[in-house]
Amino acid sequence: MSRLTARYGAILRLPDAARIMALTFIARMPVGTLTLSLLLHVRALTGSFAIAGTTVGTYLTASSLAAPFVGRWVDRRGAMPPLIATGVLFPVSVGMLLFAGNFSLSLAGIHVAAACAGICAPPITGLTRTILRQRFANEGERRTAFALDSVLVEMVFTVGPLLVAAMLASGSPHAALAMSWVFTIVSVPLFVGSRALRYLKAQPAAARSLLGPVADARLVHVFLLTIVIAMGFGCIEVGYPGFGAAMGTVAIGGVLLACNSIGSALGGFAYGGLHLGVPPQRILPRVLAIMVVPLALHTLTMNVWLLCVLAFCSGALIAPALTSVMLVISAHAPERYATEAFTWSSTCILGGIGLGAMVAGRVVQAWGPQAVLGLAACTMTIAALLALRLQSLLPEATKP
Repeated sequence: MSRLTARYGAILRLPDAARIMALTFIARMPVGTLTLSLLLHVRALTGSFAIAGTTVGTYLTASSLAAPFVGRWVDRRGAMPPLIATGVLFPVSVGMLLFAGNFSLSLAGIHVAAACAGICAPPITGLTRTILRQRFANEGERRTAFALDSVLVEMVFTVGPLLVAAMLASGSPHAALAMSWVFTIVSVPLFVGSRALRYLKAQPAAARSLLGPVADARLVHVFLLTIVIAMGFGCIEVGYPGFGAAMGTVAIGGVLLACNSIGSALGGFAYGGLHLGVPPQRILPRVLAIMVVPLALHTLTMNVWLLCVLAFCSGALIAPALTSVMLVISAHAPERYATEAFTWSSTCILGGIGLGAMVAGRVVQAWGPQAVLGLAACTMTIAALLALRLQSLLPEATKP
């Protein structure tokens, strides 16, 4: 443990590193709060979960489709023009949703505002990963920095819903979305104030192709692998609430998701502190293959305590898997496409989770939650095989 903390301490003592990590954590809080608060707000406004779900789906779909184009804008024109535009338009769009009742927005208007919010979401996550790639040239330091970033993202997805729950307990869905709106207003100013942009090395004059990073067959393979991994995550997101519903206590689903998130944060922390001396493309298939075991064991029990242990164990491998994917992209994406490549990975994650959740919803309805976690195990098996194939496509050693 002392070695782990020493390695993270060494990273955080570097100039601006702690400030960047702290402020970008808060700047990404809309990611952890907006989806849930928007769902509940639209549900309260319209009385329909179907409309609320469609609104959230519209927001996520628009965000995933627009992200690569915003990333390309960053790579070509620098970070400030996209940050200024999204920093203004994103909170305006979310504000329209917040005050949809006051403005008497129609259902079409609500969906248009949700789409605009998705399109105008600031490219903070992609920019952060590009900056980490450029800030840390040493492979060991980069691994630790990316793992810490994965832990912080996991904390965003843990703290965000807790903040929404607190606002619901003390206020209403409208108050919860109002909190998320405040986060959208301050996110870009906080990111700029973190001094992260001083480490961004844009290459606006570099030669480019129309397809950008998706013209590289190796990166396309990584993106496909990311979609399959994320489909497994989508199964988990649906499967755990399914266990709660099957047991007659919906809260059990939240407990299982919390165990999974805590495991992911701790697993990412441990992975970042280990200097294994092995390229991430060799680590990735092993991590995914090991993850199959606890996922498959979910199919054999309905015991709550055992399920909590299995949720924690499978979660402990999530952050190492995603960190390995980001390290592969960091090592092999051309500098001129760096931000766009990371935004493509975000698109693949969102799209994969959506696809997995859509399939898992039908499976849990027909065959129950154990079948969904079995599906997640099968998905991770396919991902492990794709990751094995990735080894033959990439050089043995990563390049800083």
